Amino acid sequence: MPSLGRLAALVALSVIPTALAAPAPEAADPCVKIAGKAFAPPADALACMKSFPFNETLRQNVLTVISRVFDFYTFEDYYLDSPPPFQDSTTNIRAQLARINRTHYQTDFDFNKELYDFTTQLNDGHTRWFPDCFTQFQNILPAPVVTLEENGVQGVFVAPDSVEFISLLGSDFTSFFDSINFDWRRLAGARVLAIEGEEPYAYATRIAETQSGNYLDLGVRINSAFSSYRVSGTAFSQRLGDISGPQFPTQNTLTLTLIPVNSTRTETVKVPFLASYLGAPFTNGEEFWNANCAPKSDTNGVDFKSSAQLASLTQKRARKLAKAAIFDHQAKNAVGLPSQFEPTLPPVNGSEGVIKSFILPDKKTGVMFVGSFEPDDFNQFQLDVQATVTQFQQAGVSQLLIDLTNNGGGFVCLGQFLHEFLTGSKSLGNFPNPGFQSTSRANPLAQKIVASDIELGVTSAIAFYPAGNWAFLNNTQRPETDNYNQPATSRRINGQTFVESQRFLDVCPFNVDIPEDPPFDPSKIAIVGNGNCASTCAMFSTLMNERHNTKIAYFGGKPGLQAQFKGMAGNQVLEWSDIDSEIKTANLKDDPLAPPDLQVSGNFRHNWRIAYSFLDEQTPIEYKSELPHFRFAYAAETYNNPQNLWIFAAKQLLG
Repeated sequence: MPSLGRLAALVALSVIPTALAAPAPEAADPCVKIAGKAFAPPADALACMKSFPFNETLRQNVLTVISRVFDFYTFEDYYLDSPPPFQDSTTNIRAQLARINRTHYQTDFDFNKELYDFTTQLNDGHTRWFPDCFTQFQNILPAPVVTLEENGVQGVFVAPDSVEFISLLGSDFTSFFDSINFDWRRLAGARVLAIEGEEPYAYATRIAETQSGNYLDLGVRINSAFSSYRVSGTAFSQRLGDISGPQFPTQNTLTLTLIPVNSTRTETVKVPFLASYLGAPFTNGEEFWNANCAPKSDTNGVDFKSSAQLASLTQKRARKLAKAAIFDHQAKNAVGLPSQFEPTLPPVNGSEGVIKSFILPDKKTGVMFVGSFEPDDFNQFQLDVQATVTQFQQAGVSQLLIDLTNNGGGFVCLGQFLHEFLTGSKSLGNFPNPGFQSTSRANPLAQKIVASDIELGVTSAIAFYPAGNWAFLNNTQRPETDNYNQPATSRRINGQTFVESQRFLDVCPFNVDIPEDPPFDPSKIAIVGNGNCASTCAMFSTLMNERHNTKIAYFGGKPGLQAQFKGMAGNQVLEWSDIDSEIKTANLKDDPLAPPDLQVSGNFRHNWRIAYSFLDEQTPIEYKSELPHFRFAYAAETYNNPQNLWIFAAKQLLG
């Protein structure tokens, strides 16, 4: 049913005049106070953002876009009664949108934050509303917390490396605390007994339930609340964690009850937050709005059939490439890993990009830390894997450890490439495609898009919907003119009729030769991570588990609570500009089912495709519970020291 019928209160809007789209702050402009500052007290940052009054016209525009994009969302019907162990995500999406549509708000921030919180609490990193106007600040606590085992007991601590870590934010950050005589340095390594009066893991659970988002599994989200190492861009980095680095500057302090290092005395400390500004420069509220809130040239989609757009696509690569990745707001304010905790081993070939590879001191274990599947160069990623494996083999490496900690995903085909390269093409057997069976939601507008693309001659060179992107289940290429939505298939999910396309497979452009036989004994390959392995990362680890029974170990988390080894596992995400471009390229922007252009700067992304499990071909891997084979606590020696963790894991998993 069209979204307008499912949410009658939402109305289609025409283009909004600029003056109407930019609500003016009140006379006393609080944005002036923080203009030009990299850091500001949270109350001051919040006052600036709350200076823009609520605008009904903008609410209707945003909700109309979101409601109609939800028509493409693959998992909508699952949310009505989410299956265990994911039942904490259960919600009625349309009822929530209707509630937000009738709620009275004082400011534009209040409306957008509630919409942001609602989509975040779907716990699907592929399906979220990001209002650029109000996601330019990030709160930072100078006492990031971690979960560690000490003397055989797991607990929560202020990160022992917090002085070295937080100091990397620079003197503009640390001098604020000096100016208010707050000694944050003395808290490093303190045992935390309570956070905001709650048992620490209970508080982490509350943050996971309300703020973390991204991952369907609660256990994985709880692990996201704590600080941990990662690769950001092409460099080693450390996440603040969702407790210590929340998105919005709505909290001025965090109350910790703790016992400092070398003390036996319990203290209660109110630790101040400081908000980091990540947006464009401004001098007042009007400039803040124009720089961050007003729509930009790339906010909405384009018709890729136009000669200029076609030339731009052709310059980038031969065809569009599917992505599956989350947005981690903490990546925008990436803080490096203190250098003393970076690996001291020499990197092997192919370690210049998002993959960091090393040979451990035992000389038999190679490590590939795959920080992301979203490199700057799609082809170079494949060459890096080839170069790394070649050097491993030349050095006599006989076993492989793959670290996927905090890997947010990336190009779908690169996950499939790494899967096939490490296991060999022969291992795929009677299902020779290295990916999953997949479908998209065949709502009425999606069916019109595919039919129109065929009629207009739109191909996979410029759009995602054409069948040339896909293969039949026998792994032969679908022709561009194939209408895989006819006939569509349907089934009942939680009492609703879910209509989806015919099943298809990805067609991936690999630029290096795939070995027929695995470069390592499959029983000597193991994966480690903290469950914050999203999208393409989750698909890669699930492929390794379901098709090869690869050993997988999970580090961290809440004691006694099970956790999946994978985070968010949708098959492909489309950003708002992507789906808008698909509609415009199909000449369907004027269709009554089509969403209007956004009149603010923002992005409502959605999970566009399903990947079906090999263990149960009727169940999306998103809803297939798959637990790690091994579970370990972080220790003070491993939570921020990847090399120490790898040495420990290699002994435990590979011998």
